[in-house]
Amino acid sequence: MSTKNHYKLNAKAASAFVIANMIGTGVFTSLGFQLLSTTNVTSIALIWLVGGITALCGAIVYSELGAAIPRSGGEYNFLSQIYHPSLGFLAGWVSLVVGFAAPVALACMALSSYVCRLLPAVNPLLLAMGVLTVITIVHFNSVNMGAKMQNILTFAKVLIIIVFIVAGLMCPADGAANFGAGNGLDLGDVFSVSFAVSLIWVYYAYSGWNAAAYIVGDIKNPKRNVPLALLISTAFVVVLYLALNMVFLRTAPVAELSGEVEVGLISATHIFGNEGGAIMGVLIALMLTSSISSMVYVGPRVGQTMGEDYRIFHFLTWRNKRNVPSVAVAVQWLISALMIITGSFKEVTEYTGIVLSFCSMLTVAGGYVHRRRFPDAERPYKTFGYPVTPLIFCALILCSIVYLVYQDFIKTFAEHSQWAPWTSIASLATLLVGWLLWFVAQRINVKCGFKQNNQPPPGSVLP
Repeated sequence: MSTKNHYKLNAKAASAFVIANMIGTGVFTSLGFQLLSTTNVTSIALIWLVGGITALCGAIVYSELGAAIPRSGGEYNFLSQIYHPSLGFLAGWVSLVVGFAAPVALACMALSSYVCRLLPAVNPLLLAMGVLTVITIVHFNSVNMGAKMQNILTFAKVLIIIVFIVAGLMCPADGAANFGAGNGLDLGDVFSVSFAVSLIWVYYAYSGWNAAAYIVGDIKNPKRNVPLALLISTAFVVVLYLALNMVFLRTAPVAELSGEVEVGLISATHIFGNEGGAIMGVLIALMLTSSISSMVYVGPRVGQTMGEDYRIFHFLTWRNKRNVPSVAVAVQWLISALMIITGSFKEVTEYTGIVLSFCSMLTVAGGYVHRRRFPDAERPYKTFGYPVTPLIFCALILCSIVYLVYQDFIKTFAEHSQWAPWTSIASLATLLVGWLLWFVAQRINVKCGFKQNNQPPPGSVLP
């Protein structure tokens, strides 16, 4: 199909997708789980700062790679070119199965949780499925319409959060006791298990910082606009997250927030009263539609790019008359729907954390490899702080992966709170299935004479 009418995103629209991907379920749910591990306000602020620095380091490296290898697909495209097509396929498979479908399901479940707390008569499963379906239909219809809706939703989301922060700073400090004695910097707390636990939730809250890398093909002048969208959006969200979490802690006692998913609603009730809090709770729920919308748009582009390279996924390239990868959009809807029906919030978060972090870490480490393999490649943007920046990201993410796996085995063999290390097993199974599928996909490509576009240039193999 001709792409002469293909709508392209400018830097502003691309930034809207990045911001919408990042500001979603995590920031309105993570604090409650963090408070189960530590109640030290300074430690919590440091956790969000460390998570933000990690996301910013990742965005800086992705900016160089996105400008040097301007093609949609995110990690699928980067790993295929930097290392080997098999690793790219593996990352694409992960993105296709859990990278976007799982966060979409999580955001739908969180939205449902907020609304059902206010309106207990509403069926949470039907609401989550309804939101997913309506937003998918909008993006199924038109790229232009989806982009316009995304800009409106993201602007509304940021405006509501800023109003929330300002109101939270002006209202009586019902959570003032949270900032009392004993809340200074405690190095013992920083290097504790509880700090590591909290970081997992923060990494989840910051996920989405790499959104623009998945839709490079839909962005005008990607060599300039991809780095702009990634860096400006990530830095903006880091500041917003720090302010928002301090407002949560300032306005509500720890006892009310600890272990709760709807921390935004609890804080809103203290700021605006019961009726105002209920209204704000609805607005927070509506804000999550922006995140869902962004991921529903971005995710199918990975499947579409894979379909251009592998005959087995070629059906994902099929577009409707408005140039939307309609089959890929429908497939992501199906996977998200299955996760909503069968998964729980915490289980889905932990499962996606390992495999997605692994692919992001390989990609950022690929910043070193790409410079070695392609020393003469055009780099419109170069990584700030290289070679330290990628090292910081990889070290922190590796620690989180090791910790998640460690905790999974502790729960199984030491605490006996579960029958098997299910999170690790599910993560490993996802990767193994991806490897097997790649061998099948390669054989089908050879048999059908299908030309791949994701092969590294000849002569670029590492010595």
